[in-house]
Amino acid sequence: MLRIAVPNKGALSEPAIRMLSEAGYRQRRSTKELVLVDEDNDAEFFFLRPRDIATYVGAGQLEVGITGRDLLLDGSGGAEEVLALGFGRSTFRYAAVPGTAERVEDLAGKRVATSYTGIVRHDLERRGVDAEVIHLDGAVETAVRLGVADIIADVVETGATLREAGLEVFGEPIMRSEAVLIRDARIETTPRIEQLIRRLHGVIIARQYVMIDYDCRVEVLDDACAITPGIESPTVSPLHDKGWVAVRAMVEQRATNRVMDELWELGARGILVTDIMACRL
Repeated sequence: MLRIAVPNKGALSEPAIRMLSEAGYRQRRSTKELVLVDEDNDAEFFFLRPRDIATYVGAGQLEVGITGRDLLLDGSGGAEEVLALGFGRSTFRYAAVPGTAERVEDLAGKRVATSYTGIVRHDLERRGVDAEVIHLDGAVETAVRLGVADIIADVVETGATLREAGLEVFGEPIMRSEAVLIRDARIETTPRIEQLIRRLHGVIIARQYVMIDYDCRVEVLDDACAITPGIESPTVSPLHDKGWVAVRAMVEQRATNRVMDELWELGARGILVTDIMACRL
């Protein structure tokens, strides 16, 4: 039975549960459920703190899990990223009172407060910067005002919270994070793990594409197919009227309205767009 760790709370929890559900796995109906067995898919789910998931997977207690890339890299090792899942995106950056530092090299000899000491130490070592890293749990925005640190390193989304604390970001981002599927790096990939990866990848692709159906005249078919090339090639079916054909193809969701406009101008009619729940490509 495949043992899978899922975030129990936080920003990653609900999107992870929804993705697993769309991938065909049974998921919990109450936040009180901390362990759930999906007999149909021979899987067992453990709902854990996101920060602990990389530890459990890296230690071999669980084969795979979903967590943030930042939490994975901040851990003690043993787990590796298998698949980026496309949600929970964030950027990790340095911030300070304006005038304190303009580039990462200016951190030399200064104190850096963060909840992600592993990531910050690795970044400073990579850049050859000697700075003191101070670990704080929770919000670190007030560390500078309270005199605990000169610089902070934290997850930045809009930057509004930092500005309210009188701080501004500087330098290149330390890293860009998102939800990822991880696995125990010491074990071989099993058929169950491969199946999980295929299913999740299918959900990711399905969220990026839609299915478009339309009718067009035979003489403009080549131009229509150039607009909707599909993955390998569009499906073309004859209609009762010999001068028309029906076409079906996958197109990127973000391009849907542009594609519909171009097809309409070409003379296509009966243009329909439907969501794709899952796929295997």
